[in-house]
Amino acid sequence: MSEKRVCFDFDIAFSNGGGIQGQGFRLDIDGEDISDEELAAYIIRDMRLLMVGEARILNKHIIEEAHKRKGGTGSALDEGRVTEQRDRLVDLSHVIEAGMVTYKGLPAPLVCDHLSREASRQHYAPGTEFQIGRIDMVGNTGTYIDVPFHRYADGHDLAALPLERCADLPAVLVRVEGGATRAIDWHHFVPVDCRGHAVLVQTGWDRNWGSERYFEGHPFLTEKAALYLRDQGALLVGIDSLNIDDTDGATRPVHTVLLGAGIPIVEHLTGLAALPAEGFRFSAVPPKIAGMGTFPVGAHARLAAS
Repeated sequence: MSEKRVCFDFDIAFSNGGGIQGQGFRLDIDGEDISDEELAAYIIRDMRLLMVGEARILNKHIIEEAHKRKGGTGSALDEGRVTEQRDRLVDLSHVIEAGMVTYKGLPAPLVCDHLSREASRQHYAPGTEFQIGRIDMVGNTGTYIDVPFHRYADGHDLAALPLERCADLPAVLVRVEGGATRAIDWHHFVPVDCRGHAVLVQTGWDRNWGSERYFEGHPFLTEKAALYLRDQGALLVGIDSLNIDDTDGATRPVHTVLLGAGIPIVEHLTGLAALPAEGFRFSAVPPKIAGMGTFPVGAHARLAAS
């Protein structure tokens, strides 16, 4: 079979302003054709472009020509990237306090004593006392994880969540802070290796935590972004925003897609700016509770020394 190459122009606009163009590019392909989306993904990945808002492929046509690169459209940048790592833990969770509001319309937690220190003294020897705390809250409080039961009646609950989906996962960070639009589309995830990773999205929205601003106009993922993450094999997806979905309407396509594929979601993360783009591990482990699909987690990243 003769070897094929694709000739094309491209026009890439960045979500935080500006863009780049290319004319008359040629690229080896496997098979007889390549879709515009595959071609756009290849360009973004190979050039390591970040904050891509839109990628258009123009004037595409296929020619017969000997390949210039072995392996067709295999990226020349597939070698592992070296990043500086330090042996430390980074806390990525908000503090849960009595009266705090995580999501408007949901009740704030009540934190109190079940047994106070003073009351405990009658049960123990002099100088010995304990406190037993009590908390009344909904699962969607603070930094929390969603599992399939949150969206689907027949989905697995917190008790059945595999540790392989929430503990010590290799992770990557996608920085979109400063984007011109609230919607975070699939292009933003193309430059990173999603497969087998927790994918964390840093929007910078956590700076509004504790204020009225936090509840209005938050960044969110598009349905196409969720489909891309699902198809690329992400293990978990997290975001430092009010919701991973657009809450202006009644549908929740990102929850529907990701939880339908068994991919946990962690919302209301914080402190993601302290993380590198890759080379760290992520954990967000909830207690094993039957019959619940959402619960707070102590999310953290581990930056291990190489």
